[in-house]
Amino acid sequence: MNLHQLRFAWEAARRNLNLTETAKALHTSQPGISKAILELEEELGVDIFVRHGKRLKRVTEPGEQVLQSIDVILRELANLKRIGAEYAKQDAGTLSIATTHNQARYVLPASVAALRQRYPKVSISLHQGTPQQVARMVLDDVADIGLATESLADFADLITLPAYEWQHVAVMPVDHPLARQSTRITLEQLAEQPLVCYHAAFAGRSRIDQVFAQRGMAPQVVLEAIDADVIKTYSRLGLGVGLVSEMAVRDDPLFGVGGDMAVQPLGHLFGSNVTRVAFKRGTYLREFVVTLAELLSPRLNRALIKQAVQAGESMPQNDHGAL
Repeated sequence: MNLHQLRFAWEAARRNLNLTETAKALHTSQPGISKAILELEEELGVDIFVRHGKRLKRVTEPGEQVLQSIDVILRELANLKRIGAEYAKQDAGTLSIATTHNQARYVLPASVAALRQRYPKVSISLHQGTPQQVARMVLDDVADIGLATESLADFADLITLPAYEWQHVAVMPVDHPLARQSTRITLEQLAEQPLVCYHAAFAGRSRIDQVFAQRGMAPQVVLEAIDADVIKTYSRLGLGVGLVSEMAVRDDPLFGVGGDMAVQPLGHLFGSNVTRVAFKRGTYLREFVVTLAELLSPRLNRALIKQAVQAGESMPQNDHGAL
């Protein structure tokens, strides 16, 4: 038995038993994949897959256990490579980060800049996507660390830690009626306004929809976007009241002295959202990966991160050091 056979069987299962896709992913031939899996089954003395002709139909019961063991072996092999890279080059390598646009634009820049000052030989690879895609990239070893508000805690094979909390704010031109009122905006007032907000999968939008639904109201969403800058632009043009994360208005001159945009807090309506960092369960973390997590939140320290990773347990919001 060899690692090629193990990897071929594992990848075939991950690719929904599609040997054509498996061969493409591993840059080899379909007959080579089939032969390697058959040789592995012969050596083990059990069938990993049920076949119909040359096609794989499903995973057998012993095959499920074999694939679980292969997953552990391949994960530990990846850890060995990381450990070797860690100690061979303590201050060099590539840090791959998976995150949403909101985090990449407003949260990560300062932390990445600080990391580069500490580790000037480390290059950064930034991957952007939906929260679900962020989780998938971490699980598939495309990224070392994930950062998002939604979805990450829903994946059992991810270790997630709360990094920070934030609230939504409403943005509008300074001459808008809601900009001039001194009292807090009510949900009824928002329901009367055309709204420009995040797409349903991003930046706490699900919480907004839930609050409206609980009150028996339907928001008048006239435009959805994944980019807060886009939302601010259309709100500035008068399309509607923009609903964005509070990070998106910090240090924006549009909302400063002399700016033509106003901001109103909405935490009293929609509560707080928690952005989490994620690591793949059982993965060895290089020192600069841990450092980035520390830089993202003062509540995350090296000991806390390594304790959670070694224990294989995510940290709920109310744990020590959490938000």
